[in-house]
Amino acid sequence: MSSPLKGIRVLELGQFIAGPYAGLQLADLGASVIKVERPQGGDAFREFGFAANAKGYSHNFCAFNRNKLSVTLDIGLPRGQEAFLRMARQADVLLENFRPGVMKRLGFDYDALKHANPRLIYCSIAGFAEDGPYGDRPAYDAVGQALSGLMSLFLDPEDPRTLGPTLSDQVTGMQACMAVLAALHQRGRTGKGARVEVTMVEASMALIPDAFTAYTHAGHVMQPESRAAVSLSFAFACSDGKLLAIHVSSMEKFWRALLEAIERPDLGEDARFRERMGRIKNYEALVQTLRPVFAAKPRAYWAEKLAAHDVPAAVVHSIPEAMDEREVKHLGMLHELHHPRYGSKTAMRRASRIDGERESEPLPPPALGEHTEAVLSDFGFAAEEIVELRSAGAI
Repeated sequence: MSSPLKGIRVLELGQFIAGPYAGLQLADLGASVIKVERPQGGDAFREFGFAANAKGYSHNFCAFNRNKLSVTLDIGLPRGQEAFLRMARQADVLLENFRPGVMKRLGFDYDALKHANPRLIYCSIAGFAEDGPYGDRPAYDAVGQALSGLMSLFLDPEDPRTLGPTLSDQVTGMQACMAVLAALHQRGRTGKGARVEVTMVEASMALIPDAFTAYTHAGHVMQPESRAAVSLSFAFACSDGKLLAIHVSSMEKFWRALLEAIERPDLGEDARFRERMGRIKNYEALVQTLRPVFAAKPRAYWAEKLAAHDVPAAVVHSIPEAMDEREVKHLGMLHELHHPRYGSKTAMRRASRIDGERESEPLPPPALGEHTEAVLSDFGFAAEEIVELRSAGAI
């Protein structure tokens, strides 16, 4: 059960994040995800990283492409198209995140491949709907965040700048993966494939349903601090400059526990903070009141005090600190993978465990075209056919 999708073949025509992230989720669940890449350079993310010369194995590429097989195939050439169609006839899932219209121009749109393989789950990921007003526009993560309203919940209007990790890309990949899994389940009952379509705009909106219901149900337009105020969550700097996060939420016992931990029972009698709705209404005043309290002692002191009083809180880790965290080590999310060309790399494992296990045979991110001959052989290509494809410049 650690690899429940074992035996499912996925052809991934994707680059950068959204498409590869969907493929990553399926690969982590045991599917054989075959990353079909251009012979010249492959996925553009291979060279996209902090290192000056990523040599086709950048940290960004590695982050989204573990547990996959790489095949080089030029589907712009007639011989490459013939080979890809032959593979598509035997595949269970096709993932693509090209701009709308590209697959049709290549002759591999849904209608064409549905005719070739009626059992195929065909998943298209895009920034915008192909038949919508922005169908011909390019889109990256910031575009999806901005148009969906998601970015408005992070931006400081006085000093607007994009911050933090990509979100629209990953949630679009997650939505695509969930839909593909549902379509595979449906195929098990009907024997028929399906078309799955996900855009960054709708996936990003789906991530923040509370922001939309706040407006449609209550007429409230959420601002960057709205959710923090409602959930009574805080971040404070301690005397040593280190940061601490607290999330009291709606349970009165946690508010009372916080007051006990900081030895400020008087705040519970303050008319502004006595009731939960008052604390929400006067959130900014509460923040300003608590800041000097936490600034008076080092973080380790407060972390111990809050834990002793059962207050939902945690230290704010940097990425290196998170890797060294006891809980993270206990979970075993990180492990070493060895690639014969690129050496040992620390990689993540999938977040879920099934019957107590994670993925059974994890693979390092692939070198460009590393598995071309093996995969083509597995799809029934004879050795001489592979030689011909190579001579034609198709692989």
